[in-house]
Amino acid sequence: MEEAIAAADTAWILAAFTAVSLMVPGLALFYGGMVSVRSTLNMIMMTFAGFALVGVLWVLFGYSAVLGNSLGGAGLLGNPLEYLGLGQLLEAPVEPGLPPALIAGFQLLFAGITVALVCGALADRMKFSAWMVFAGLWAVLVYFPVAHWVFAFDSEDGSVVGGWIANTLGAIDFAGGTAVHINAGIAALAVIIVLGKRRSFLNPPRPHSLPLTVLGAGILFFGWFGFNGGSALAADNNASVVVLNTLAASCAGICGWLIVEKLREGHATTLGAASGLIAALVAITPACGAVSPLGALVVGALAGALCCFAISLKFRLGYDDALDVVGIHLVGGVLGTLLIGFLAVPEAPSGAAGLFYGGGIGLLGTQAVAVLAVLAYSFVVTWIIAKGLDLVMGLRVDPEAEYEGLDVVVHGETAYVLDAVGFTGTSRTEAASVAEAATALTSKAAAEKL
Repeated sequence: MEEAIAAADTAWILAAFTAVSLMVPGLALFYGGMVSVRSTLNMIMMTFAGFALVGVLWVLFGYSAVLGNSLGGAGLLGNPLEYLGLGQLLEAPVEPGLPPALIAGFQLLFAGITVALVCGALADRMKFSAWMVFAGLWAVLVYFPVAHWVFAFDSEDGSVVGGWIANTLGAIDFAGGTAVHINAGIAALAVIIVLGKRRSFLNPPRPHSLPLTVLGAGILFFGWFGFNGGSALAADNNASVVVLNTLAASCAGICGWLIVEKLREGHATTLGAASGLIAALVAITPACGAVSPLGALVVGALAGALCCFAISLKFRLGYDDALDVVGIHLVGGVLGTLLIGFLAVPEAPSGAAGLFYGGGIGLLGTQAVAVLAVLAYSFVVTWIIAKGLDLVMGLRVDPEAEYEGLDVVVHGETAYVLDAVGFTGTSRTEAASVAEAATALTSKAAAEKL
C-alpha cells in the first residue's frame, strides 16, 4: 500500500515538474511581448540564460545550500558541500517515498524562475554580460539563503535542521510567496535604483505583441498549478484544495484588475487581464494551502485591484520598473503573505486560523516578521551586488545601443524579418546596408535585361 501511494505521489510531482518547466518559456513570452520589437530577443535571452546559469549552480552546490543540513544549526544556510554535485541523489530512497532527485529537480525550477523574474524590471537597458554575472551572484548570495529559510524543514528525528522561517518562526508560505515573489520583487527594486531609468521612461515603448504576452500568461497559468499543487508533495486532498484555490484566485484577480482599470482609465484591456491573472497567482502562492475557496476569491480580487494601482507608483516615485515586477510580484507577494494572517482557516491544509476565524493576531505578526526579514535582507544584499557590478563592469548599455535596440546590438539578431528594408526592428545602420544591397541587386538585374 505504501509503495502504491509513493508511486502515485511520484507520478504527480513528475507531472507538476513538467508543468512548472513550461513556465520558463511562458515567462519569456510574457516579458518578450511587453517590450518593444527591438528588445524582444534580449528579454527572452535574459530569461532563458539566467535560468540556465542558476540550474548549473543548483547542481553544483545550490541544492545543498538550500535543502542541506543548516550550518551550525542556525537556520540561515544549508551546508553547500553536503550534496556537492548531487551524486548522492542517484539511489532510490530506502523506504517508499519521493525520489530525492525529483525534489532536487523540482526545486531547481523554482530557483531558476525566481532569478528570471527579476530581469523584467531591467528591460531595454542592462548589459547582457552584467545580467549574467548578477544572476549568478544573486542566486548564491540571496536566493539560496532565503530559500533555505523558507523551504528547508527540520527532519522528524531532529538530525537535519532546516531554515528559521519555516521552523523557528513557523510562518506559512505554501509555495514561495516570500522566497520567490517578495524576494524577486524587492531585488528588482534594488537593481533599478542602481541601474537608473530608461531614456524613454516617461514615454515608454508600447508592448509590441499583446497576443504574445497573453500566450505567455496562459502558459504561466498552466504551469502555476504545478508550482502550487506540486508543493503539496503528494497526490492527495491537500493538492486538490491548493489547485482549486489557485484557480479561484486567478478568476477573481482578472475581474479585480479589469474593474479598477475600467473605472480609472475607461477601458478594460487585454494587458490588464493578463496582469490581473499574474497578480492573483502571485498573491495566492503563499496562501493557497491556508485559505478556503471563498478566501481565495478575496485574495485574488484584492491582488488584482491593488496591483493595478501599484504599477502606477513608479511614475510618481520615479523608479523605472519596466515590466512591473515590483508592482505585481513585490506588492502581490506581500499582500498574499499577510492576508494569511486574516483569512487562514483551520480546515485548510496548513491548519492555521487567521484573525477573521478566531486565531487572534499572532499569525499575522508571524507573517509580517517573515515579510520584513526577506525585504530587508534581499534589498540590502541585492543593492550591494548591483552597486559593486556597476563600479567594476558597468550595468548599462551605451546610449546608442539603448536607442537602436538590444536585439541587434547585443545579440546580432532581430525577432521578426517581415520585410528586410521596412522592418521596424532593424537598426538604422543595418537598414541602410540592406537598402544599398537591394539597390545594387536591382541595378544588376536591370543591366542584365538590357
